[in-house]
Parts: sequence; C-alpha cells; structure tokens
Amino acid sequence: MGDTTVTTLSGREKAAAHPVAEEPTGPGFLRHRRTPRRPRLWFEILLIAVSYWTYSLIRNAVPEQRAEALRNADWIWRLEQQLGAAFEESVNHAVNSVTWLVVGMNYYYATLHFVVTLGVLVWLFRSHPGRYAATRLVLFTTTAMALVGYYLYPLAPPRLMNGQDFIDTVLVHQTWGSMASGDLKNMSNQYAAMPSMHIGWSVWCGLTIFALASVPWVRVLGLLYPALTLVVIVATANHFWLDAVGGLVCLAVGYGIARLWYGRQPYALPRRVPEPEKRTERGEREPERAPVPKQG
Repeated sequence: MGDTTVTTLSGREKAAAHPVAEEPTGPGFLRHRRTPRRPRLWFEILLIAVSYWTYSLIRNAVPEQRAEALRNADWIWRLEQQLGAAFEESVNHAVNSVTWLVVGMNYYYATLHFVVTLGVLVWLFRSHPGRYAATRLVLFTTTAMALVGYYLYPLAPPRLMNGQDFIDTVLVHQTWGSMASGDLKNMSNQYAAMPSMHIGWSVWCGLTIFALASVPWVRVLGLLYPALTLVVIVATANHFWLDAVGGLVCLAVGYGIARLWYGRQPYALPRRVPEPEKRTERGEREPERAPVPKQG
C-alpha cells in the first residue's frame, strides 16, 4: 500500500493565514475604478500641470488657418444678425468708453480664468474629496472637447475681424497678461475662439460652488461668476456669445461622461471617502487594533 497524506485542520488554517493579494479584474476592476477614492496630492499636482501643458501645446499646435477662421467669424456674425442678437459690438464700445471698467475687465479676462478654476479644485480636494475625482473628470473632458473644436472649427475673435469696428481693448489700453493681444499674441493660437473655455470653466466653477457651498452668499457668487465672465468675453471682443454656447455644449458632454462613469452626478457622490486599507509587506490587510482600555 502507498503512503497516505493527511492534511490536518491546523495545516489548512496555516495555509490560509497568508493570502495572496490580487488586484480586481473584469467587472470587479471597473467597479473598483469607479468607486470614489481619496485623491493623492502629489498625483493631482502632477496631473494638473501635465494636463495644462498638454492642453496649451495642442491648442497652440492647431494650424492657424487665418482665412478659414475669418470666414467662420463672418458667418457667425451674420447668423447673430439674422437672430437679432448681434450685440457684441455695442457692448464692446460701451465698456471701452469707461477706462477703469475696461481695464479691470482686461485683467479679469487674463487672470481669473485660471485663479478661480484652480481655487475651486483646491477647495474640492480639501473639503469634498469624495466628489473631487468625478468633478475633475467633468473639467478635463470639457477641455478635451474644446481641443477638438479648435481643430475642426477655427474661428477668429471679433477683435480680429475684417471690415468691422470692434476694439481690441488690451491693445488700446496696454494692459498686461492676456495671451490674446499685444506682445504675447504670438505665443497663443489666435483662432481658437470656438468654444469658449472661459465660459466652460467658469460655469463649471459656478455650478460646483452653488451645489456644494454651504454659505448662501458664496453660492450666489458662484452663479454670478459665469454671468460676469460672459459680459467680459463679449466686452473685450474676445468672443461671440455663440462661442459661449459652444463652451456649454462641451461642459454638458463632460457632465454626461462623469454621470456614465460614476453612475450619478458628481455632486451626488459622498462628500468623504474612507481611508485606504493598510496592507503588510505580504499584501495582507493590516488587522485593526483593539482600543486600549483606559486605566482608572
């Protein structure tokens, strides 16, 4: 007779004491990726820096098709006239007649676009970590859609149109900081006006603040911010109001993608997420330590 191998209960327990950590695969992997997790600061800083560098590189690498961009601008202007809503030139001249106002709007256009968007991202990271990744996905998808628009539909801003009386307010008042006029214009694609990311990003900021802020007056500011941005982009002759519509379409796609990926809108996700489980060097879950009883 051959030898008989006996596996004891204690042997099975010892074998099960060191499970191999496995990454989820298949549907489980997708569920894992879609579950809100706590963002990592170093990764977010790197991601935002690389993403903005890539956005700027692609945006400015789009061929500056001047003739087509000017034809498209003429078509947009005629369309707005047919709709009875070609008010950009009147707003541009009215604001330009008030020096302090137009100079302020020039600086608004050049700076708040970045400052407020980054500020909202930081606030989300600190106060709403469970909603951060989904809301950031909306912003990144919106921006990616805009890059497609810049490539497929080059459009000159009103201030560069031929045969019209729009005023380039940055050039006239010699304000600094804008990539659209003056000495910095050669560093930026001048014919990437459709869609307007000033509107796409500002409405993203406004909706996020309105949905998540707890202070009433801050929520009101959230709604006012994109409205004021619309006035600024028109008054400085950097965009038609239809460019703003294009920005809203891109933003809607961004919210749709986030809704499909996470199963609900970003603002409906839990505000907080649990801390990630700690594992030992062997990949085991670190057991929770029992609380130490107080000595009394």
